[in-house]
Amino acid sequence: MKIYTIKDIAREAGVSVTTVSRVLNHRPDVNQATREKVERVMAACHFVGNANARGLKQVDSDLVAIIIRGHQNPFLNALAEAMLQHTKDCKAAFLTEYIDEKADEFQTALRLLHEKRVTGFIFVGSRIDERAQVLSGLDLPMVFTTVNAAHSNLPRAASVSIDDRAMAREAAGVLLSRGHTRVAVFGASRADGDSLSQRYKGVKDAFHDAGLTFDESRYVETRFSLKGAYDSARAFFAEKPDTTAVFTMSDIVAMGVIRALQDMGKRVPEDVSVFGFDGTETGKYFIPRLSTVEQPVEELAEQSVLVLTDMLEHQVAPRHVVVEATLRLRESVK
Repeated sequence: MKIYTIKDIAREAGVSVTTVSRVLNHRPDVNQATREKVERVMAACHFVGNANARGLKQVDSDLVAIIIRGHQNPFLNALAEAMLQHTKDCKAAFLTEYIDEKADEFQTALRLLHEKRVTGFIFVGSRIDERAQVLSGLDLPMVFTTVNAAHSNLPRAASVSIDDRAMAREAAGVLLSRGHTRVAVFGASRADGDSLSQRYKGVKDAFHDAGLTFDESRYVETRFSLKGAYDSARAFFAEKPDTTAVFTMSDIVAMGVIRALQDMGKRVPEDVSVFGFDGTETGKYFIPRLSTVEQPVEELAEQSVLVLTDMLEHQVAPRHVVVEATLRLRESVK
């Protein structure tokens, strides 16, 4: 009996590979009629999403897992979906696994390795820290997207990223050049290992350039969700209402901060300027339109798939690709 792939299901149902992936991952952003059609096709083709068969096109085929750390982050979701669009001509099959931003992507990788016989990984939104050492003995290609893995101890780790430190330095420099010295930063852990720690260093660089020192009491660790950022901003501004600008490490965080400021009676940007990071589509149409560091989603996605398939199919050595990001100044910065 033929073993159907996710691409076969997408073709039979007349939908995209992304839509089938969303159905398999029980994502809520699928029209009910479309979901039912895809499920009917899967049933007719005896396509199952269990540990032994999901995503496999042959028992001896390559299967790549795309692990997305942060299922509420629209930038990472857009990036993962763009990757799937670039897998259409690949020999390997691809599956997506969404996990919480606090979850362990490397333990997830080990689980997928044993359950689904995965032969390669793409990590999206990951942090390369001591947890990653559980993969050090694996002779499998892996690509870290959005974080530079050049200094990792993983022998077959490649990466595709922007220069996060330089772009954060530039963004924070804009705020400082416009007279904002009481700047808050909303991010995650400042520990080394991911793109967010590089952005934190970039902010400190900008302060140093201006002959100033960043006030660490204005650093806020927050969840990367609208509610998480909203709650964090309400608590922070109740204690430090003199803050005149906020640099956030994600557009979704910036939007939550702006909503909180407005509910507290503060105007953006007249009272507080807000800078985002990622360049999500929503930010272009948000009120006010969001100033941000725009990451090139399509290029990040295309390069990630290319680097992984070169390693997997042609035994090419790991490489570390740095792509250009763009500063977008819009209405949220005075």
